[in-house]
Amino acid sequence: MSNQTLLDHTTNATKQADTRAEDLAEIIRAYNDVTDKVAESHARLESEVTRLRRELASTNAQLQRSRRLSALGEMAAGIAHEIRNPLGGIALYAQMALDDLKAESALDNVENAQTHLTHIADAVRSLDGIVNDVLQFSRDIQPRKDWLDVQALFEQAVSAHRPEIASAGVRVELDCAAPCDGMVHADIGLLHQAILNLVRNATEAMSRQEGERRLILKARTVGGDDRLTIRDTGPGIDRELVDRIFNPFFTTRHTGTGLGLAIVHRIVDAHGGSITVHNDNGAVFTCTIPRPNQAAQGLGAKAA
Repeated sequence: MSNQTLLDHTTNATKQADTRAEDLAEIIRAYNDVTDKVAESHARLESEVTRLRRELASTNAQLQRSRRLSALGEMAAGIAHEIRNPLGGIALYAQMALDDLKAESALDNVENAQTHLTHIADAVRSLDGIVNDVLQFSRDIQPRKDWLDVQALFEQAVSAHRPEIASAGVRVELDCAAPCDGMVHADIGLLHQAILNLVRNATEAMSRQEGERRLILKARTVGGDDRLTIRDTGPGIDRELVDRIFNPFFTTRHTGTGLGLAIVHRIVDAHGGSITVHNDNGAVFTCTIPRPNQAAQGLGAKAA
């Protein structure tokens, strides 16, 4: 190969190398441009996500505040409605008692005045019950759970309403047979209150109608849940009212605050459970209380 040919080859190789170097530099510049744009786009996206999160948090806070205000408004309206009736009665009977005592024959009217004062005392007790229900419904519920004897819970709730149950001629049946180990994992005070409210509602419902009056309290363990069922043979619940039955201050009775079932719902919900109602020759309320897996397994091992 001549020197000229070698020189030409060298020159061509150098040009090709320079071209490749320029191409590589262009690729690197393009890569850097793309990388910069991606980084810039990523930064913009992060900023946008942060902004949207702040807006979402603000919107959620406003929504929660709106819901709280709405609930507070409904509660205030319900409380005002419930309190107005006994307050009106107190004012009326107080005036009647004063009129009797101011009359010329006041001594002859003492008995009437005593009757009016008795009505006032009854109205005050009604107000006290309303306040207690409102306080119980509005308080923060923090269950202190332990393993409880279901049979004992049922018996205590029935015993607390024994006079009303006897007066209404209600026959009570307790059913804690298998599949149920007789235990439920819950707060004893809260669950007692929930069962108490359900027993009272069932007894009052049956007392208003003729025919057989039976109250059945049943416990079953299904999977990892305990199901406590309170069944009565009363008139049941109108289908149109089922979706509203657990709303605060909703009631179909002439007396009561309408907070009893709302309190039951809150108690069961605080235990991570649920409560349902349906009609089957009367009203059937079912409280589902979840069991902690490890505790349930340990309890089962002890029973074995």
